[in-house]
Amino acid sequence: MTDKKGWGSTVAGWFIERDEDNEQTGEAVAEAATSDIESSTTGDPLAASAAHGDYTTPSPTQGVFQTPPPSAIGGQVDFEAVFAAAGVDSEERQRVAKTIELVRSLPAGTEMAVKKQIVEAALKAFGVPIEKIIEASVEEIQALDGYVRNGAADNEKLIQESDARIKQYEVEIKNIRAVMQQSVEEQQKVIKVCNDKKLEVQQVLEFFGRDVVASVVKASPKLHDPSDQAVTSAS
Repeated sequence: MTDKKGWGSTVAGWFIERDEDNEQTGEAVAEAATSDIESSTTGDPLAASAAHGDYTTPSPTQGVFQTPPPSAIGGQVDFEAVFAAAGVDSEERQRVAKTIELVRSLPAGTEMAVKKQIVEAALKAFGVPIEKIIEASVEEIQALDGYVRNGAADNEKLIQESDARIKQYEVEIKNIRAVMQQSVEEQQKVIKVCNDKKLEVQQVLEFFGRDVVASVVKASPKLHDPSDQAVTSAS
């Protein structure tokens, strides 16, 4: 079994696979955290079978929260609050933070075996059980994984609901456009049939002549002079 496969089977793919630039830091963390788990660890980067996968896939890590974690406003995460919501107490978080600082403070050129000895010796001097650090570290990773997956699930729900609403609006818009088009077509038909009828009636007026019609229009209180209407429209 390779180290990557060992990590994958141990942590169920919660870890992030590091690129070459970050490999050395990843090795230090892996070596310090697995000293009592896998004695044959050589310090390869941490495997992450699901790190780049579909975060909408349900996972047991989504149920680690004892209280609702805070929302990520603007994509910013309050990690301390997330860990606290998952039941990782302040002492456990401090242990992990101090271990991270210790690992980062080691000289870059130091061999991994030496780094491991330094870290283990320092932790023992502080009276911090390595098992407790490993446990708290995995708790934090579980919390982060669950936090991301819960957020992804909420986001997926929002997208589905929004997509359904958009489709409803699209149907409504289509129906409104159909009503508009029908109204335009009906109005065009009204204009045509009314103009046809006007031409039919106009034959009577043409029979009596323009001057006679104009005289009757001016004398009748019921009729409107078309020339007055034209002036009113122009003004």
